[in-house]
Amino acid sequence: MQETAHDNAFGFAHLWAAGDTVSHTVAIVLALMSIASWYLILAKTWDWFRARRAARAVPAFWSASSVGEGLQRLSEAGEDSPYAQLAAQANCCNNDCEAASSRLASRFDPAEQMERALRHHLSSTQASMENGLTLLATTGATAPFVGLFGTVWGIYHALVAIGISGQAALEKVAGPVGEALIMTAAGLAVALPAVFAYNAFTRANRVVLADLDAFAHDLHAFFTVGKPFAANSAQIHPMRARAATEAA
Repeated sequence: MQETAHDNAFGFAHLWAAGDTVSHTVAIVLALMSIASWYLILAKTWDWFRARRAARAVPAFWSASSVGEGLQRLSEAGEDSPYAQLAAQANCCNNDCEAASSRLASRFDPAEQMERALRHHLSSTQASMENGLTLLATTGATAPFVGLFGTVWGIYHALVAIGISGQAALEKVAGPVGEALIMTAAGLAVALPAVFAYNAFTRANRVVLADLDAFAHDLHAFFTVGKPFAANSAQIHPMRARAATEAA
């Protein structure tokens, strides 16, 4: 009776013990893909949560009485807030920060300097938000086939072993073949979360980037067309101050 129970103890552990280098490699690859996918899923979820929390501070920025106060309110949502960084970049251009560090950039019109800086910052933010999505897409597309390869390899060796033993009874075939099919299930278990996460993060990034783009346009219009407020009026760029005076 103990022998029969031992022979029927099929599962992943039995498959691992009976497997060779190829099947072990397939299992390890699937495990690494799963670990990397879940790490990215958790990290991207936390990043999205912080971005949405930072977005809720934008109305507080526009209700501030000075640029400094507005920047402080945005920074309260996190020093790495993309909205705070975008507003700080616009304020830096408004106060000629870039002109002191780059002679070529200083030759642009002040409005064009700000547009260039905001566009560059949005591009950097988009690249940062999309970092890791390629791995999720690759995992979702390839993990089922990696598992299928492990299944085919396992079935092949199971049939070879059955052929050598000369026992082709159903109970002798079902166990090894069923074990090999575990690889296909493992491949699907790795791929499905990666696919769902990729689609969810792609949509979330599109929403956040659209919100950042609208905020960048508002900042550009405020600092170049409107009358920028500041804690010290001497900080206002003289060309913009003159343009604002002429427009008034």
